[in-house]
Amino acid sequence: MPLDGVDKGQVVHETDAMRQTREKNIANAPPAEFFKLRAELVKQGRTNQIVADTGNLWANLKVYASGGENGLHNHTDQDHFHLVLKGKACFHGPRGEEKVCGPYEGVMLPSGSYYRFEAVSDEPLVLLRVGAKTDPTAEHPRYNVYGEPLDSASKENGRVEVILRQGEFWGAEE
Repeated sequence: MPLDGVDKGQVVHETDAMRQTREKNIANAPPAEFFKLRAELVKQGRTNQIVADTGNLWANLKVYASGGENGLHNHTDQDHFHLVLKGKACFHGPRGEEKVCGPYEGVMLPSGSYYRFEAVSDEPLVLLRVGAKTDPTAEHPRYNVYGEPLDSASKENGRVEVILRQGEFWGAEE
């Protein structure tokens, strides 16, 4: 009997013990999670949509009308990257680093790396943010450069009221 994941030219004589192990392994394995990238565009503010999350690795689709994460901050419990999918973003570092990224460009941020960014195009900024859990290096997961916890929803971090562009979307069709 052919088995999934076995080379077609390879002959496998599955014993009862092998079959039981295979069936147990498949039954206990988590299923794959499929997703599409699609988000409603915004006139004002920003949105954050969780696309996929295993607890150790996650992907968010973020949309910004203008602004961005304007408070210089870090994440002490994750490595993550931002990939620009639409629009342009200017990423800033704590030592005067500055880089404008357009579609299919981005920034990799190791745990503890300080950054901020802002949308710099007339069109909405659409970002894919992917993070992976690391061992925490501090008590709080997110700090500003003064060592104070920084809530992502705070005014200091550029949060304003969200106004959607009703019916205008970026990404895959439903």
